[in-house]
Amino acid sequence: MAKQKYPSKTVSLPALKESTFLDRQIIRSGHKTDHSLIWMITLMTAFSLLMIYSASIAYASHDGGSQWFYFNRQAMFVAAGALAGLAAFKVPMIVWKKSTPTILLVSFVLLVAVLVVGREINGAKRWIHVGAINVQPTEIFKLAVVMYLSSFFTRRAEVLKQLKKMAFPGVVVGAGLALIMFEPDFGSFVVVSIIAMGMLFLAGLPWKWFALMVVSAVAGMAALIMVAPYRMARVSAFLDPWADPMGKGYQLTHSLMAIARGEWFGQGLGASLEKRFYLPEAHTDFIFAVIGEEFGFLGMCLLVFCYGWLVMRAFSIGKQARDLDLFYGAFVAKGIGVWIGIQSFFNIGVNIGLLPTKGLTLPFMSYGGSAVIVMLVCIALLLRVDYENRLKMRGYKVEA
Repeated sequence: MAKQKYPSKTVSLPALKESTFLDRQIIRSGHKTDHSLIWMITLMTAFSLLMIYSASIAYASHDGGSQWFYFNRQAMFVAAGALAGLAAFKVPMIVWKKSTPTILLVSFVLLVAVLVVGREINGAKRWIHVGAINVQPTEIFKLAVVMYLSSFFTRRAEVLKQLKKMAFPGVVVGAGLALIMFEPDFGSFVVVSIIAMGMLFLAGLPWKWFALMVVSAVAGMAALIMVAPYRMARVSAFLDPWADPMGKGYQLTHSLMAIARGEWFGQGLGASLEKRFYLPEAHTDFIFAVIGEEFGFLGMCLLVFCYGWLVMRAFSIGKQARDLDLFYGAFVAKGIGVWIGIQSFFNIGVNIGLLPTKGLTLPFMSYGGSAVIVMLVCIALLLRVDYENRLKMRGYKVEA
């Protein structure tokens, strides 16, 4: 496939002269893709199906339902995500770059559509009901932001030195954030904001402007929290969940009890008590607490290590792409790394009482179709960037 797509013409690569040990291993290896990344995602996804079944069995079998209901649906979502990821991997990054405006436009259309025809759950319109599935537009917008900023920085890197010219991407991302807040979805608002700021930092935004942007963002988020009583209630519950354990602090106290019950080695697979109608959203937002109860502190540490490894591998792939002058792929890889890192940090932080509740899923672990499909597509893009890195390091010409 590689020889058909790119002519086997050797090119001069200055980056290879100063390649790292890992780069030299890749050049000598016959692998066209990163097998370690594929195995990591395969194992994490398989574990997620196991935990979704364990965490949801009580809810699924309630009132005579099938205990396999959530497991079967998530398996279907994973299969769809794998197929979407395979298709995404086949597309060269240059084509993704050219398609970025279309992807961004589609994400905006969906963000508007969810406000009009969206399905309201717990007072928020975050899902579009399509047949038997619910589409969450914010997940698509997160990917669109990564791709849009990556494309913008590679086309107009000079704007980073001119504050006035930064207004255009600011308006585009800001418009999407405004639509997200109309749903409302404050958790996704924070994640998208940090993704954008992280990519600006990685792109080389002057530190004075970056500091100003961070201060402004923090002040804006604080204002959004103070004007919404239910957000203030979440903050107060986070500060002292035991003050109202049956009300505002109910989710957090039960999450902490689940983790405490797990101790070092856990109660064993399937032995969680909190998932039996005590801990709300046990198979979605609070699946990490169930993992802690069943696999203990060591199980949680192992999962945290997996997320840390994914983030480091994404940044490593991005660095390789940058060294090979494949700048669009470099920004996409690092943007995905920021996304996985910050969203997993927020979800785990909520589960252990480090952060107020935000309603964010744990990447690759929580139940949900849109989240797992988009995340698997992100991994496919990481693999594609790595694949093109390997092609160029072996002397093939890759269009940037």
